[in-house]
Amino acid sequence: MDHALWDIAAKAAGVPVYQLLGGRVRDRVRVYAGLYSAPDVPELRDRTAELHATLGADAFKLSPYRRDLHRSRFGIVARELGDWFGDIREAHPDEWEFAFDAHGCLWEPRQAVDLAAALAPNEPMFLEEPIRPEYLPAWGRIRSEMAVPLATGESLYSPNEFLGLLSVQGADIIQPDICVVGGLTQMRKIATLAEAHDVPVAPHNPLGPLATAANLHFAAATWNFSILEYKPDDVSWCHDPYVPTGGHLELRPDRPGWGIEIDETALAQDDWVHWERKVPVRKDGSTAWM
Repeated sequence: MDHALWDIAAKAAGVPVYQLLGGRVRDRVRVYAGLYSAPDVPELRDRTAELHATLGADAFKLSPYRRDLHRSRFGIVARELGDWFGDIREAHPDEWEFAFDAHGCLWEPRQAVDLAAALAPNEPMFLEEPIRPEYLPAWGRIRSEMAVPLATGESLYSPNEFLGLLSVQGADIIQPDICVVGGLTQMRKIATLAEAHDVPVAPHNPLGPLATAANLHFAAATWNFSILEYKPDDVSWCHDPYVPTGGHLELRPDRPGWGIEIDETALAQDDWVHWERKVPVRKDGSTAWM
Protein backbone atom coordinates (compact mmCIF):
# COMPACT_ATOMS: atom_id res chain seq x y z
CA MET A 1 0.00 0.00 0.00
CA ASP A 2 2.79 2.43 0.87
CA HIS A 3 4.48 1.89 -2.47
CA ALA A 4 1.21 2.24 -4.37
CA LEU A 5 0.46 5.55 -2.67
CA TRP A 6 3.91 6.97 -3.47
CA ASP A 7 3.45 5.95 -7.12
CA ILE A 8 -0.02 7.52 -7.30
CA ALA A 9 1.13 10.77 -5.68
CA ALA A 10 4.15 11.12 -7.94
CA LYS A 11 2.11 10.41 -11.08
CA ALA A 12 -0.48 12.96 -9.98
CA ALA A 13 2.34 15.52 -9.65
CA GLY A 14 3.93 14.38 -12.91
CA VAL A 15 7.34 13.71 -11.34
CA PRO A 16 9.49 10.71 -10.35
CA VAL A 17 9.03 9.53 -6.77
CA TYR A 18 12.51 10.71 -5.82
CA GLN A 19 11.43 14.29 -6.53
CA LEU A 20 8.84 13.98 -3.75
CA LEU A 21 11.68 13.02 -1.41
CA GLY A 22 13.51 16.29 -1.96
CA GLY A 23 15.19 15.46 -5.25
CA ARG A 24 18.15 13.33 -6.24
CA VAL A 25 21.52 13.42 -4.50
CA ARG A 26 23.24 11.25 -7.14
CA ASP A 27 23.08 10.82 -10.89
CA ARG A 28 22.81 7.02 -10.93
CA VAL A 29 22.67 4.07 -8.53
CA ARG A 30 25.50 1.56 -8.20
CA VAL A 31 24.59 -2.14 -7.98
CA TYR A 32 26.20 -5.45 -7.15
CA ALA A 33 25.06 -8.69 -8.77
CA GLY A 34 23.73 -11.33 -6.40
CA LEU A 35 25.04 -14.79 -7.38
CA TYR A 36 24.27 -16.57 -4.04
CA SER A 37 26.47 -19.61 -4.74
CA ALA A 38 30.11 -20.71 -4.36
CA PRO A 39 31.21 -22.08 -7.75
CA ASP A 40 34.71 -23.13 -8.70
CA VAL A 41 36.80 -20.20 -9.88
CA PRO A 42 36.72 -20.99 -13.66
CA GLU A 43 32.91 -21.20 -13.59
CA LEU A 44 32.71 -18.04 -11.47
CA ARG A 45 35.07 -16.19 -13.81
CA ASP A 46 32.83 -17.04 -16.77
CA ARG A 47 29.75 -15.79 -14.92
CA THR A 48 31.31 -12.56 -13.69
CA ALA A 49 32.77 -11.88 -17.14
CA GLU A 50 29.31 -12.29 -18.67
CA LEU A 51 27.71 -9.95 -16.13
CA HIS A 52 30.47 -7.41 -16.62
CA ALA A 53 30.00 -7.52 -20.38
CA THR A 54 26.19 -7.25 -20.27
CA LEU A 55 25.58 -5.08 -17.19
CA GLY A 56 28.94 -3.50 -16.51
CA ALA A 57 28.89 -5.19 -13.09
CA ASP A 58 32.12 -5.03 -11.12
CA ALA A 59 30.70 -6.03 -7.73
CA PHE A 60 29.26 -9.43 -6.80
CA LYS A 61 27.87 -11.34 -3.81
CA LEU A 62 28.67 -15.00 -3.23
CA SER A 63 28.05 -17.71 -0.64
CA PRO A 64 30.96 -18.31 1.76
CA TYR A 65 30.38 -22.05 2.05
CA ARG A 66 32.35 -24.43 -0.16
CA ARG A 67 31.23 -27.55 1.71
CA ASP A 68 28.41 -28.71 3.98
CA LEU A 69 28.70 -26.31 6.88
CA HIS A 70 26.96 -28.61 9.38
CA ARG A 71 28.79 -31.82 8.52
CA SER A 72 32.37 -30.52 8.42
CA ARG A 73 34.92 -29.28 10.93
CA PHE A 74 34.48 -25.51 10.95
CA GLY A 75 38.19 -24.84 10.68
CA ILE A 76 38.17 -26.54 7.28
CA VAL A 77 35.14 -24.49 6.18
CA ALA A 78 36.92 -21.25 7.09
CA ARG A 79 40.29 -22.27 5.63
CA GLU A 80 38.78 -23.33 2.32
CA LEU A 81 36.89 -20.04 2.14
CA GLY A 82 40.07 -18.05 2.62
CA ASP A 83 41.96 -20.04 -0.04
CA TRP A 84 39.05 -19.77 -2.48
CA PHE A 85 38.71 -16.03 -2.01
CA GLY A 86 42.44 -15.67 -2.65
CA ASP A 87 42.02 -17.53 -5.94
CA ILE A 88 39.03 -15.32 -6.82
CA ARG A 89 41.14 -12.21 -6.30
CA GLU A 90 43.90 -13.55 -8.53
CA ALA A 91 41.42 -14.39 -11.31
CA HIS A 92 39.66 -10.98 -11.38
CA PRO A 93 40.61 -7.32 -11.75
CA ASP A 94 41.85 -5.85 -8.49
CA GLU A 95 39.21 -3.09 -8.51
CA TRP A 96 36.29 -5.55 -8.50
CA GLU A 97 34.36 -6.05 -5.27
CA PHE A 98 33.21 -9.33 -3.72
CA ALA A 99 30.82 -9.68 -0.79
CA PHE A 100 29.77 -12.87 1.01
CA ASP A 101 26.32 -13.72 2.40
CA ALA A 102 26.46 -16.23 5.25
CA HIS A 103 22.62 -16.45 5.40
CA GLY A 104 22.42 -16.40 9.20
CA CYS A 105 23.49 -20.05 9.35
CA LEU A 106 25.98 -19.75 12.23
CA TRP A 107 24.90 -20.12 15.84
CA GLU A 108 28.23 -19.42 17.59
CA PRO A 109 29.51 -15.82 17.39
CA ARG A 110 33.07 -17.15 17.48
CA GLN A 111 32.51 -18.86 14.13
CA ALA A 112 31.38 -15.57 12.58
CA VAL A 113 34.64 -13.97 13.70
CA ASP A 114 36.63 -16.89 12.25
CA LEU A 115 34.77 -16.63 8.94
CA ALA A 116 35.60 -12.93 8.77
CA ALA A 117 39.26 -13.64 9.57
CA ALA A 118 39.45 -16.04 6.63
CA LEU A 119 38.11 -13.33 4.31
CA ALA A 120 40.06 -10.40 5.72
CA PRO A 121 43.39 -10.80 3.83
CA ASN A 122 41.58 -10.31 0.51
CA GLU A 123 39.40 -7.38 1.60
CA PRO A 124 35.76 -8.33 0.99
CA MET A 125 33.20 -5.61 0.39
CA PHE A 126 31.32 -7.03 3.39
CA LEU A 127 30.32 -10.20 5.25
CA GLU A 128 26.54 -10.38 5.45
CA GLU A 129 24.41 -11.81 8.28
CA PRO A 130 26.69 -14.53 9.67
CA ILE A 131 24.44 -14.99 12.74
CA ARG A 132 20.72 -14.52 13.40
CA PRO A 133 19.59 -11.02 14.45
CA GLU A 134 17.76 -11.69 17.70
CA TYR A 135 20.56 -11.27 20.29
CA LEU A 136 21.94 -7.79 19.69
CA PRO A 137 24.90 -7.93 22.10
CA ALA A 138 26.40 -10.69 19.95
CA TRP A 139 26.37 -8.30 16.97
CA GLY A 140 28.25 -5.67 18.95
CA ARG A 141 30.77 -8.31 19.98
CA ILE A 142 31.46 -9.81 16.56
CA ARG A 143 31.74 -6.41 14.90
CA SER A 144 34.33 -5.34 17.48
CA GLU A 145 36.37 -8.49 16.75
CA MET A 146 36.11 -8.46 12.93
CA ALA A 147 38.54 -6.88 10.49
CA VAL A 148 36.00 -6.82 7.63
CA PRO A 149 32.79 -4.76 7.18
CA LEU A 150 29.81 -6.44 8.84
CA ALA A 151 26.42 -6.10 7.12
CA THR A 152 22.93 -7.10 8.23
CA GLY A 153 19.30 -6.00 8.32
CA GLU A 154 17.17 -8.10 5.98
CA SER A 155 15.52 -9.80 8.97
CA LEU A 156 14.69 -6.58 10.84
CA TYR A 157 11.29 -5.00 10.32
CA SER A 158 11.03 -1.64 12.09
CA PRO A 159 13.03 1.50 12.84
CA ASN A 160 13.08 0.42 16.48
CA GLU A 161 14.84 -2.82 15.64
CA PHE A 162 17.41 -1.00 13.55
CA LEU A 163 17.92 1.53 16.34
CA GLY A 164 18.69 -1.37 18.69
CA LEU A 165 21.27 -2.77 16.27
CA LEU A 166 22.87 0.63 15.70
CA SER A 167 22.92 1.42 19.42
CA VAL A 168 25.13 -1.61 20.15
CA GLN A 169 27.34 -0.70 17.16
CA GLY A 170 26.42 -4.04 15.61
CA ALA A 171 26.85 -3.26 11.91
CA ASP A 172 29.11 -1.36 9.52
CA ILE A 173 26.41 -1.51 6.82
CA ILE A 174 22.66 -1.96 7.24
CA GLN A 175 20.52 -3.82 4.69
CA PRO A 176 16.81 -3.09 5.20
CA ASP A 177 14.42 -4.63 2.69
CA ILE A 178 12.04 -1.98 1.38
CA CYS A 179 9.35 -4.62 0.81
CA VAL A 180 9.25 -5.84 4.40
CA VAL A 181 10.04 -2.81 6.59
CA GLY A 182 6.82 -1.01 5.65
CA GLY A 183 7.78 0.51 2.32
CA LEU A 184 9.58 3.67 1.31
CA THR A 185 8.17 5.70 4.20
CA GLN A 186 9.72 3.47 6.86
CA MET A 187 12.86 2.95 4.77
CA ARG A 188 13.57 6.69 4.93
CA LYS A 189 13.23 6.67 8.73
CA ILE A 190 15.68 3.76 8.99
CA ALA A 191 18.19 5.51 6.72
CA THR A 192 18.02 8.64 8.88
CA LEU A 193 18.77 6.60 11.99
CA ALA A 194 21.72 4.99 10.22
CA GLU A 195 23.06 8.35 9.06
CA ALA A 196 23.04 9.58 12.66
CA HIS A 197 25.27 6.60 13.52
CA ASP A 198 27.64 7.07 10.52
CA VAL A 199 26.38 3.85 8.91
CA PRO A 200 25.66 3.44 5.17
CA VAL A 201 22.61 1.67 3.72
CA ALA A 202 22.92 -1.13 1.14
CA PRO A 203 19.33 -2.38 0.66
CA HIS A 204 18.46 -6.05 0.55
CA ASN A 205 16.83 -6.47 -2.87
CA PRO A 206 16.32 -9.98 -4.32
CA LEU A 207 12.62 -9.62 -5.18
CA GLY A 208 12.33 -8.38 -8.76
CA PRO A 209 11.89 -5.25 -10.89
CA LEU A 210 9.20 -3.48 -8.85
CA ALA A 211 11.28 -3.73 -5.68
CA THR A 212 14.30 -2.58 -7.68
CA ALA A 213 12.38 0.47 -8.89
CA ALA A 214 11.36 1.42 -5.35
CA ASN A 215 14.92 0.96 -4.13
CA LEU A 216 16.29 3.07 -6.97
CA HIS A 217 14.14 6.05 -5.96
CA PHE A 218 15.11 5.57 -2.32
CA ALA A 219 18.78 5.43 -3.29
CA ALA A 220 18.52 8.43 -5.62
CA ALA A 221 17.37 10.67 -2.76
CA THR A 222 19.27 9.17 0.21
CA TRP A 223 22.69 10.57 1.05
CA ASN A 224 24.02 7.57 3.01
CA PHE A 225 23.01 4.96 0.42
CA SER A 226 26.04 2.92 -0.72
CA ILE A 227 25.17 0.10 -3.14
CA LEU A 228 22.07 -1.88 -4.19
CA GLU A 229 21.67 -5.63 -4.51
CA TYR A 230 20.56 -6.57 -8.03
CA LYS A 231 19.28 -10.00 -9.02
CA PRO A 232 19.44 -10.43 -12.82
CA ASP A 233 16.07 -12.14 -13.38
CA ASP A 234 13.55 -11.64 -16.19
CA VAL A 235 9.80 -11.55 -15.50
CA SER A 236 6.84 -11.53 -17.86
CA TRP A 237 4.92 -8.75 -16.07
CA CYS A 238 7.41 -5.88 -16.44
CA HIS A 239 8.60 -5.03 -19.95
CA ASP A 240 10.66 -1.95 -19.04
CA PRO A 241 12.63 -2.86 -15.90
CA TYR A 242 15.62 -0.89 -14.69
CA VAL A 243 18.66 -2.75 -16.04
CA PRO A 244 22.23 -1.78 -15.12
CA THR A 245 24.61 -0.22 -17.60
CA GLY A 246 28.16 0.38 -16.52
CA GLY A 247 27.35 -1.26 -13.19
CA HIS A 248 24.72 1.39 -12.38
CA LEU A 249 20.97 1.90 -12.74
CA GLU A 250 20.16 5.12 -14.56
CA LEU A 251 17.42 7.43 -13.28
CA ARG A 252 14.41 8.17 -15.47
CA PRO A 253 13.66 11.85 -14.83
CA ASP A 254 11.09 12.00 -17.66
CA ARG A 255 8.92 9.20 -16.24
CA PRO A 256 6.60 9.90 -13.28
CA GLY A 257 6.05 7.54 -10.36
CA TRP A 258 8.36 4.56 -10.10
CA GLY A 259 9.27 4.87 -13.79
CA ILE A 260 8.09 1.40 -14.82
CA GLU A 261 4.79 -0.13 -15.92
CA ILE A 262 3.23 -3.37 -14.68
CA ASP A 263 1.48 -5.63 -17.18
CA GLU A 264 -1.53 -6.76 -15.15
CA THR A 265 -2.70 -9.16 -17.86
CA ALA A 266 0.60 -11.02 -17.56
CA LEU A 267 0.21 -11.10 -13.78
CA ALA A 268 -3.10 -12.91 -14.21
CA GLN A 269 -1.24 -15.76 -15.93
CA ASP A 270 2.20 -15.67 -14.32
CA ASP A 271 2.36 -17.71 -11.11
CA TRP A 272 4.41 -16.59 -8.14
CA VAL A 273 7.63 -18.41 -7.25
CA HIS A 274 7.67 -20.41 -4.02
CA TRP A 275 10.93 -20.53 -2.06
CA GLU A 276 11.81 -21.75 1.41
CA ARG A 277 14.95 -22.74 3.21
CA LYS A 278 15.67 -26.42 3.61
CA VAL A 279 16.22 -27.53 7.18
CA PRO A 280 19.83 -28.74 7.56
CA VAL A 281 20.61 -31.78 9.70
CA ARG A 282 23.83 -32.53 11.55
CA LYS A 283 25.60 -35.88 11.57
CA ASP A 284 23.88 -36.84 14.83
CA GLY A 285 20.43 -36.23 13.35
CA SER A 286 19.71 -32.98 15.18
CA THR A 287 18.38 -29.94 13.40
CA ALA A 288 21.11 -27.43 12.58
CA TRP A 289 20.83 -23.65 12.72
CA MET A 290 19.62 -22.13 9.47
